Amino acid sequence: MELFHTLQGEGFHTGKPATFIRLAGCDVGCFWCDVKESWDSDLHPSISEDSIVNQALNYKTKFVVITGGEPTLHNINGLVNKLKKENFYTAIETAGTNPLPDNLDWICFSPKKFKDPMDQIYHVADELKVIIFQKSDLDWALEHEKKMTNKNCNLFIQPEWSKKDKNLPYILSFLEENPRWRLSIQSHKFLNIS
Repeated sequence: MELFHTLQGEGFHTGKPATFIRLAGCDVGCFWCDVKESWDSDLHPSISEDSIVNQALNYKTKFVVITGGEPTLHNINGLVNKLKKENFYTAIETAGTNPLPDNLDWICFSPKKFKDPMDQIYHVADELKVIIFQKSDLDWALEHEKKMTNKNCNLFIQPEWSKKDKNLPYILSFLEENPRWRLSIQSHKFLNIS
C-alpha cells in the first residue's frame, strides 16, 4: 500500500527512525483502525519485492517495520530474505492470525478480539502490545500474558487513541498492579507525523 520513512511511534522501538512497509489486506478489521484504507488489497497495485527493497534502500535507516492491514496475509518470506540480504533489521506488526516467516528480527504481536491468533505467535513474539479500548481489555491483556511461552516477551498496553483520556486512569492503576507491563502511547500522533 505504501512505503515511507518516519519514527516508530509506539511499543518497544518508540523513537527509532524506521522505514514502514505497509501491505494491503486485513482479515481482522478493527472498527477503530486508523488505516482502514489498507483493508482491501484489490485497491492497491502489486509491487515486486525487489522494488520494495530498492525503495527502502533510499533511506539511511536499516530498521524496517512490515505492517498493514495484516501483513501475514501475504507470503513475505522472500521479501524478508531480500531485506535481510541488504542488512535490514526487519520487524513486523501483526495480530498473529496467520503463519509467520521464521527469519524476522522482531515480532510485535497485537492481538485483536475479532479473530483468534495462531498458537505459534505465543512462542515467538518479542513484544505483546494490547490496545485498550475499554476497561475490560485490561483483563484480556492478562489472559494473553498467561499464554506467552516466551517469558522474555516485552509487555505493553496502549490506549486506543480516541479513548486515551477516558482510559488512562484505568491503565495507570493497571500498571501499578502489574509492573511487568509498560505503557505504549502513539507518540507519532502527538507529534502529528505519519
